[in-house]
Amino acid sequence: MTGLRARQKADRSRRLLESAARLFREQGYGVARIEDIAAAAEVSVGTLYNYFGTKGDVLLATVSMEVEDVLLQGHQVVADPPKDIALALGRLIRGYYEHSLVYLTKEMWRTAMALSIDAPDSPFSRRYTALDALLCDQVCALVQRLQSLSLVRAECDANTTGAIIFNDLNALFTQFVRVEDMTMEALLSSMTVHNATWASLLGR
Repeated sequence: MTGLRARQKADRSRRLLESAARLFREQGYGVARIEDIAAAAEVSVGTLYNYFGTKGDVLLATVSMEVEDVLLQGHQVVADPPKDIALALGRLIRGYYEHSLVYLTKEMWRTAMALSIDAPDSPFSRRYTALDALLCDQVCALVQRLQSLSLVRAECDANTTGAIIFNDLNALFTQFVRVEDMTMEALLSSMTVHNATWASLLGR
């Protein structure tokens, strides 16, 4: 029974987040209120507060939902990557990038980044940083997997190399979020150039 209640609670939480994401897209994150989110999800404000204390908590949970989805996609890439460094990195990171606007808008990403930077010791910032670390770990795991396939030079430290690659590609994403009229196509084009450079540096 406890397991069933936990699943029901998780399902309700996801429905609340999906409703909030739709509302944020329609009204804008800055305009939408907690009351609006509850109405969009067809629940009482009190019910919403049972799950999320603030609108920032809703935003963070939406980021978490986004990251969980792309990590699940990424596991498949790490398990069976293309036998080419640039293509393998591209498949993994493309999944991150293309999914980034499924639940969130650029405005929401900018807000999440700003909240994380403005209050680095807050629970929001610590959780946001932890989510970034999970994505970084997955890039490191891909580098390690490519190394096990003798595609990446053995003398490369997989964790250090993966972290550097992640930070580089995360910087591209940050630029994409900051520039409102930058397209996904432009982001993917920049990613391809960067991945080709990494492949030339890391290949055997």
